[in-house]
Amino acid sequence: MRPPPVATSERMTYAVLNATRNTSLGDGIVLAGSSRERRAGLLKHDFLEEGSGLWIAPCEGVHTMFMKFPIDVLYLDRAQRVRKIRRNLRPWRLSACLVARSVLELPAGTADRSSTTVGDQLTLEPRKVN
Repeated sequence: MRPPPVATSERMTYAVLNATRNTSLGDGIVLAGSSRERRAGLLKHDFLEEGSGLWIAPCEGVHTMFMKFPIDVLYLDRAQRVRKIRRNLRPWRLSACLVARSVLELPAGTADRSSTTVGDQLTLEPRKVN
């Protein structure tokens, strides 16, 4: 499922729930839906706060070149099921999952704290931020 279009004048964040385990992965997940947003990713960030992250769509691979901190990477299929997890992906690494349609980049340790595993069903609920 493709994320809804977002007007450039408004910022959309998402609350991400692991519906399989009834745990939260974050409530401040920002959509990177444009080519420019996907290219920039998290490169300008020094860290990610708990509950925050980046949803990159469409996407089937990421790199952490020039990043300053490790992240958890969750690869999602069209139905937003977890197809692959890269825990604690450090800077200067590459990762891909060819069956993925989008990627969640989260603070390192989020997958373990939420007990998220491959096959879990996630839900992403939009929240408009002014």
